[in-house]
Amino acid sequence: MKYLCLLHLSESEGPAPGTPDYPELVAANIALVGEMTRAGVLVDSAPLHPTRSATTIRVREDETLMTDGPYAELKEQLGGYYLLQCADLDEALRWAAKIPAARSGAVEVRPVVDVRRPD
Repeated sequence: MKYLCLLHLSESEGPAPGTPDYPELVAANIALVGEMTRAGVLVDSAPLHPTRSATTIRVREDETLMTDGPYAELKEQLGGYYLLQCADLDEALRWAAKIPAARSGAVEVRPVVDVRRPD
């Protein structure tokens, strides 16, 4: 089953690009991606650009409304994701606990509904 690990982080806290601690954070994520790849559980993973680059779309009564910025202004923002293929939730949770974002923010783990149509 697939599990989506959503990384919730504060953009104003934690190592930012160009700071001395940032290369360590990047190295930790790269190492985890390698470990997950070797274990055969990683489907995809990526960080997201800052929330200032977001655009939120809403359609109401056939009118498309666009707002610059994230869906909600929160202390912690969605900063990236890991998509895992695991045998069960327990395995996904074990992997999620290794994600560096869990140390300074939160990792939300959710099962992905398979909506593919049969061929």
